[in-house]
Amino acid sequence: MKAVGTHQPLPITADHALVDVELPEPKATGRDLLVRVHAVSVNPVDVKIRASFKSEDGNPRVLGWDASGVVEAVGPDVTLFRPGDEVFYAGAIGRPGTNAEKHLVDERIVGRKPKSLDFAEAAALPLTAITAWELLFDRLGVPYGRKAQAGSLLVINGAGGVGSILIQIARRLTGLTVIATASRPETKKWVLDMGAHHAIDHTQPLDAGLAALGIPNVEYVAGLTASDRHQEAIAKAVAPQGRVVLIDDPKSFDIVPFKRKSVTVGWELMFTRSIFQTNDMLEQHRLLEEVSALVDAGVLRTTLTERAGRIDAATLKKVHATIESGKAIGKSVLVGF
Repeated sequence: MKAVGTHQPLPITADHALVDVELPEPKATGRDLLVRVHAVSVNPVDVKIRASFKSEDGNPRVLGWDASGVVEAVGPDVTLFRPGDEVFYAGAIGRPGTNAEKHLVDERIVGRKPKSLDFAEAAALPLTAITAWELLFDRLGVPYGRKAQAGSLLVINGAGGVGSILIQIARRLTGLTVIATASRPETKKWVLDMGAHHAIDHTQPLDAGLAALGIPNVEYVAGLTASDRHQEAIAKAVAPQGRVVLIDDPKSFDIVPFKRKSVTVGWELMFTRSIFQTNDMLEQHRLLEEVSALVDAGVLRTTLTERAGRIDAATLKKVHATIESGKAIGKSVLVGF
């Protein structure tokens, strides 16, 4: 089968940073689904692993942690799906990725593709939707459902993939006032279109931007990028007994300044359940099923902004370069081999 892989850490401008390869077709066992991949999207995790992976045995690492497609076969222990089902999912970081014609994935982290979306539109959602949902409801502990005076949420980097769906979920499924950061006219427009009540410039001190809105403190902070650069401003902006959750990889993040306010500081990684095979892995299936239903009900929308081309090394290199530039808006999706 066709796939795209990497062998060694190289800059994305290098000829062999990503390469087209031929691999044996995998077979479904246990609770695995064998999915024929129709579309994939690209996330910062793809870039991070490409930049650090070095093959020890000469075999390529297939990247890709977002896909939509059709189930072709199922393992003997599968109970949730059958061949012919249209699905979307983000896969597991410890297994081969989705940049391949056929892909194995545990049914417990798979959802049914929204009927109202095509494969490209659906492929933009899984990883970011899982991350945003877990961040908001599991890590920050925001109540699901609209409530008066629910407080405020600051989303740092609202125009990226996670920010784009987090804003929607927070605006439509909670009573929070949503403030998103963006620095360019097009990204400010995007976060407001996604549902943010306010947009502030993250090239300026965040606490000053909030104060200018008449919001001196926020109860919740979602640190999606540059958390170390914004650390001082976050400590000033978060309310006493507030909560801060990060998803990025800062070189350092000192939590001592948060003690005086009794602030809870934590992390969100959507791969945790699959990495550790937690007892509640099935929650990601349920989560994606709910996201799918909310999309079909018109509550949530796809965050696709670009149909970049076919799934091959050349096209993936272009999308990786865009993500590395820090100027991506929403999600870029590749369709078909």
